[in-house]
Amino acid sequence: MPFRLHEATSSQSLDPPPAASPAPVRNAVPDIPRQPSSIEATGLTAAFLTDHILKIIYFTGAITGQRLEELIKLPFLNVIDRSLEFLKLEEFVDIIGSEGGFSERSFQYVITAKGRLKVHEVLDRTQYAGPAPVPLDQYLEMCKRQEIGDMVIDQAAIREAFGHLIVNEKMLDKIGPAANSARSLFLYGPPGNGKTTIAEGISNMLGGYVLIPYSVEIEGQIIKIYDPLNHQIVQQNEVGHDDTPAPFGAMNTDAPRSSNFPDARWLVCRRPRVVVGGELTLEQLELIFDPVAKVYEAPFQLKANGGLFLIDDFGRQKCRPQDLLNRWIVPLEKKFDYLALQTGKKIQFPFDVLIVFSTNLNPKDLVDDAFLRRIRHKIEVPNPSPTEYRSIFQLVCKGKKIPYSDEGLRHLLQEHYMKVGRDLRSCHPRDICDQILDEAKYRGIPPSMSKELIDRACEAYFVKLG
Repeated sequence: MPFRLHEATSSQSLDPPPAASPAPVRNAVPDIPRQPSSIEATGLTAAFLTDHILKIIYFTGAITGQRLEELIKLPFLNVIDRSLEFLKLEEFVDIIGSEGGFSERSFQYVITAKGRLKVHEVLDRTQYAGPAPVPLDQYLEMCKRQEIGDMVIDQAAIREAFGHLIVNEKMLDKIGPAANSARSLFLYGPPGNGKTTIAEGISNMLGGYVLIPYSVEIEGQIIKIYDPLNHQIVQQNEVGHDDTPAPFGAMNTDAPRSSNFPDARWLVCRRPRVVVGGELTLEQLELIFDPVAKVYEAPFQLKANGGLFLIDDFGRQKCRPQDLLNRWIVPLEKKFDYLALQTGKKIQFPFDVLIVFSTNLNPKDLVDDAFLRRIRHKIEVPNPSPTEYRSIFQLVCKGKKIPYSDEGLRHLLQEHYMKVGRDLRSCHPRDICDQILDEAKYRGIPPSMSKELIDRACEAYFVKLG
């Protein structure tokens, strides 16, 4: 059957949005815990804090009280100064002078010979010397306060989020309920049709912000949560809150300390979007222990709490798909996950994640009915129709400043799709236009959808079939 080009028409949604539906508040900044006013208020023990400060002094060589405050993310008054008093009393640290003032914050602290003996004992337990952690119970409470299931995404938000893409109404009306479920989604279909783009679009729609700690403390063990690769810190001017110090979570070192300052151990971030692909292993879904530093790295699903976790190219991981699916049975049903420490102790963590499985493979070859029942939404992302393909090509040409031509598109479809039996893919217009730009630049001519440039672009891009 020959390809036919028609003007793109917008179909009506199945259910038009209600006229007076209140817009959900999706970008609220969560309430940031106040700066602790004592060691007890940190949720950490005095012994843990003194050991932590001793390690930082050991690693830095000489450090002021103000710099300790900046590194540890806890206030100097009533917290750090109390620990320093103990360390001085025990002759683990000493003061060698002052840097730019006469306040205790400007005093320079160094470790003593006795302190060096003590610090080796401390380092045998953990070498973590970053921002002070938050206790596990505070982290779990925060996860409850910012659950992703509280989000509401309506039809208007869906259409706005995907307005820059060519996505038909039927697909949008499947994406909306899947995003609102905040549970699980299975995207399947041929490669190059936008499954990853759809998942990322859902992530952008989630909106809002979450509080993420640098790390969590469990019985003296440290789990690093914050990951700059997966967590995007929000600055004050991005949300317009004038009454909150900027950047969020930062200490104002020039102002007097008070309980009105936020607890700098927490970072205000956009809802996470963690993406993994064929490199994913089962080991990366457990607490990752560094035997040298003696600190844990949070697994991907823990870093994704409050956001989206996309497993792209599902079925191409080194482990068997069945083993990977079995790992998710309890979290998908119970919305919590069990992670084990080196001691063997298992900790229950929330599994507050919209998890998305995306695959180019036949679902029947990957999963059984029992697993699919646990996936809330299943969406097939098919090849584009000729009309959709044309609309995508027009959109791409406009973005890349290539004059669009219906005649050129007919030539492309006739010669490089129909004659060779090639399927349309949503990614092809972008890639072919890039090839046209390359060919035109090499020949020193303006880019266009001429038959010559299209033929050369396709010859360089497509692999010959058969």
